[in-house]
Amino acid sequence: LLFPVSNLCGKCRPRDTDLLQPSLNFLYWSLHQTTPCSQQRAVAVLLSNVSLLELLQKVLECTWLPSPPSEPASLSCEDTLLCSGWLLVSSLLLYQHRYNTEVHQTLSLDLTEVLNAVIFRKKKPILLLVSIMQFLKAVLRQNFSSSLLVIVCQNTAQGATQPEPSSLRDAALHPLAMRQVFSLVASLQNLLVHIQLQKDLLLSQAVVACLETLVEHLYMKNQDVALHVASQPWHRFLLFTLLNGGQKSFLQPEVLRLMTLFLRYQSSNIISQKEISQILQEAAEANLAELPEATSRALHLFLCQV
Repeated sequence: LLFPVSNLCGKCRPRDTDLLQPSLNFLYWSLHQTTPCSQQRAVAVLLSNVSLLELLQKVLECTWLPSPPSEPASLSCEDTLLCSGWLLVSSLLLYQHRYNTEVHQTLSLDLTEVLNAVIFRKKKPILLLVSIMQFLKAVLRQNFSSSLLVIVCQNTAQGATQPEPSSLRDAALHPLAMRQVFSLVASLQNLLVHIQLQKDLLLSQAVVACLETLVEHLYMKNQDVALHVASQPWHRFLLFTLLNGGQKSFLQPEVLRLMTLFLRYQSSNIISQKEISQILQEAAEANLAELPEATSRALHLFLCQV
């Protein structure tokens, strides 16, 4: 079925949402719900379909187009299609790297636009934000090196002028710029505070995962920059905000994962021995069998890090 469905997608236009939506979802689940052996073949089939990849390029570019005013939490047909497109491309990027699959057509995306979609989210629906962050996480993990995606970085014409003092640091982080890193971190922090009011587990998991992957990526590029980002005092304020949002327990999955992140990068100004002891005390008193799966997993990672 992958052949006719992927070929059908390649003959569509981005506005053919009624046909593309179930088709892209079928391709996405075909990648995730099959055996590893079949998964490798499925990736090869999709990455060899030039018309499908060209269609995906057009779909993703619709993200930057102005959308009609709607309720922030509502998903239009166009938004739903964008979610499917971002998630499918994220999966293709992940599996292409895993199986080293040959690519017959590259996708070109402006990194600035991708980052701005998260930084200046302009009331984007939650599921669309999660989908874009999933893609960003996949790109960061592959270190922008996969042959599937060509990230056309920074649309700002700098010319051949004298480089700024931070340019050497930016060169080490290429294609990211330091200002983009701090803007993205601040936006992710703001999202976590906002989520605290809505109690949206899906978005909180996506935000924390994106922050984790960003710091890991920075650490591979420049350890000093990664440690500098992980030790920003604003992180401590973020933890206080999360702990005072109604659920005072340290055994919240996003709090545990943030604590684990700060421990990993030795941010002693963010997390102290007192907080570690409080988490251990709460874990000792909790009925571990009744903890939600996300909390159990986050607690396991925290204890391993300790």
